[in-house]
Amino acid sequence: MLPAFVASLVLVAIHGYLGIHVIARGVIFVDLALAQVAAMGWALAGLGADRMISDAIGVSPGVAGYSIGLAATLLAAGVISVSRMEATRVPQEAIIGIVYVVATAGTILFAAQAPRGSEHVEQLLTGSLLWVTWSDIVRLTVIFAAIGTIHWFLRERFFTISLEPERATAKGWNLTAWDFLFYALFGVVVTSAVAIAGVLLVFSFLVIPAVIAFLFTAQPRNLIAIAWSSGAVASTVGLWVSFESDLPTGPVVVVAFGLTLLIAGAIKYWGGWKAPTAE
Repeated sequence: MLPAFVASLVLVAIHGYLGIHVIARGVIFVDLALAQVAAMGWALAGLGADRMISDAIGVSPGVAGYSIGLAATLLAAGVISVSRMEATRVPQEAIIGIVYVVATAGTILFAAQAPRGSEHVEQLLTGSLLWVTWSDIVRLTVIFAAIGTIHWFLRERFFTISLEPERATAKGWNLTAWDFLFYALFGVVVTSAVAIAGVLLVFSFLVIPAVIAFLFTAQPRNLIAIAWSSGAVASTVGLWVSFESDLPTGPVVVVAFGLTLLIAGAIKYWGGWKAPTAE
């Protein structure tokens, strides 16, 4: 269980931070949509597209499969980044929902053509966290550290656009370009995580710790600290229960995240916490 535990902490570190931006932007299901697009790319790779690309350009099938998933995710990131339109009656969440539905249908269609397609779909949904290797963890850590470094240097821009979009507009920033950069980096994280954790667990890592954080504070540093700590606790409890009860790890960890949110909501309600402010 040790590699699965370490992998969970690595996933919590990057997803807990990105979840703050997702909740602040109000695009709750963008992670689910991009994760499903990545899953569709992996499903396409499972049909042999990875080997075709591998033979054509001389890379390993694993790299080729990752490239297919990443290319599909970046395309979806471009669609989502241009969907933030002020003078329109079409909300951005509608576009995100369409991306999710189409990607889900594509995943089912591709998986239906593959041997043991139903098992492949189940793996894409629930992941294979128990089978993660130390080399997988090192690769994830390197990728996520690079993404985190970029976010560190651009933190003022990203937090301003996420928390104070009116101020960003007043400064004359090109929100479409910055949104594409954010969603492209986000897509790299999601594509890397889905292959290990699955769509459902990736969504839980991203959204639930951030929701818990926003229950108690609106200050960026405190938001990140609460998201990280609550995500780490939920992951640890979920893995322990899965180990002790011999139940599927992914679904158990997702339920643990849900119960953590319920407990946090009860503490918020009965603890008399005031509505958080950014000041």
